[in-house]
Amino acid sequence: MDPCDGSVPLCIRDLTFRYRIREQPALRDLSLDLHPGELMLVAGTSGCGKTTLIRCINGLIPSAYRGELAGTVQVFGQDARGMSMGKLSQRVGTLLQDPERQIVGSYVLNEVAFGLENLGMPREQILQRVDETLDYLGILPLRDRETFNLSGGEKQKVALAGALAMQPRILLLDEPLASLDSASAYEALDLFRRLADEGVAILLVEHRVEDVLRIRPDNVLYLRDGETAYFGAPEGMMQTLDYHEVKLPAPVVYERAKSLPAPTFEVGVKPDGGQSLISFENVAFRYDPSLPEVLHDVNFTVCKGDIVAILGANGAGKTTLVKHTLGLLKPTEGTVVLEGRETGDISVAQAARTIGYVFQSPSQMLFAPTVAEELAFGPRNLGFDMEQVQRDTEWALDVVNMSEHADSPPLALSFGQQKRVSIAAVLAMRSRILMMDEPTSGQDYWNYTAFMDAILQMPGFDAVIFITHDLDLAISYANRIVLVSEGRIAADGSPAEVLKDRDLLRHCRIVPTSLLKLNLEMLPVTGAFMRAEMLAHVGD
Repeated sequence: MDPCDGSVPLCIRDLTFRYRIREQPALRDLSLDLHPGELMLVAGTSGCGKTTLIRCINGLIPSAYRGELAGTVQVFGQDARGMSMGKLSQRVGTLLQDPERQIVGSYVLNEVAFGLENLGMPREQILQRVDETLDYLGILPLRDRETFNLSGGEKQKVALAGALAMQPRILLLDEPLASLDSASAYEALDLFRRLADEGVAILLVEHRVEDVLRIRPDNVLYLRDGETAYFGAPEGMMQTLDYHEVKLPAPVVYERAKSLPAPTFEVGVKPDGGQSLISFENVAFRYDPSLPEVLHDVNFTVCKGDIVAILGANGAGKTTLVKHTLGLLKPTEGTVVLEGRETGDISVAQAARTIGYVFQSPSQMLFAPTVAEELAFGPRNLGFDMEQVQRDTEWALDVVNMSEHADSPPLALSFGQQKRVSIAAVLAMRSRILMMDEPTSGQDYWNYTAFMDAILQMPGFDAVIFITHDLDLAISYANRIVLVSEGRIAADGSPAEVLKDRDLLRHCRIVPTSLLKLNLEMLPVTGAFMRAEMLAHVGD
């Protein structure tokens, strides 16, 4: 590459970084330029160095994360290491992967104003900038809401507003779609494209590659083990990279998979004729008497053998719904019954012997000094003997591909790795009902298909329930879809029954994917929904 030019927003040369607690570098000899108005997609498996790259640009490395740093990162011709965090933040805006780690204000207004206040901007100008930014993002109604009571997707949008309010010329986006429903994700991507067209240089780290391709990224950087595995046009990536690593458009996978052996997959979660495990009966819920109801007249039953995907818009009530099954929330009206007992009559600890719950944000779960101790905590408290604890811990780490990190501090891992640790911590408890909130958040395609395949093929689970904004995850694994809209059950049935209704999907802010379209086309032949690589071998 040519020497760095001061007119280029971001110039990186021979960047290498190794965290002091790791033996191997997280990044090796990385070089790139990011020009005004350029939108660059950065993809790769979880833990490959994507977030480390962002930290090297926004100054968190070396100011907050210590290690060995070599090479140069220049922002508009200035060495980033020689710039204060305050000066960098005026040029480089960052949206972190986990909004829980970014939001510091109690109210949305305070959160979006936080950076501007630290710049000493006059109050009237701050309020004007905040309102303009919230309106630009279409979330002005959230202005006076408490951030604690926002959904994960709403928090992500507020965190983005805080970054955009600073009017940066470089925008670093770390998994910005992870907590967004598909319609919100499309709106966010259109916004990123608009910002780039207005001259902002954007580095977009994202696992939802197919979604990003729709807005025509100028270049794609694919990292593998901290090194550049591919850099170039999106078209070349689709023919070069392994579709097992990256979720490519279904028609591309369908054609490429025809020449490979047919995959096999047998579900281990078996129905037994309708035994009821969880039942909601006329459930309504509000967080506070002064607030509107979040759930309204909810009735549905989870039976043995169900693999339920719960879909719906941000703020629809999905997480509120599933927290009732564990007794973390109690109904304002109606009853929730877990295996014949009302959740109001049992403790959360008692319910946890039956239900294993993976929270949406891993930071709400992880606390132990090492991954192995994190996984052992739950089984020990359930009274498992040490031999079984050891055996189940090793098994769970293997399922989520995290065995090599057994001695690592969980909170020092990437967000995607933390998510897998939180899933493993629940698996190690051997609960009969597995309930996961956004299990693929922060996950690359290879890792999430590997652990979902392993989980659903193993015997021992009576039912699996997962909340997701990933429509393709529901298509690939669920035998039942529950759509939630504005606190109500909008639809409940098989994937083929529920997902063929375009008007219903639009109402629930679900955008059809290429895999859904391909499955609907082939449904008269297949009779069921499945992954693209399986569709490629129908009739063989």
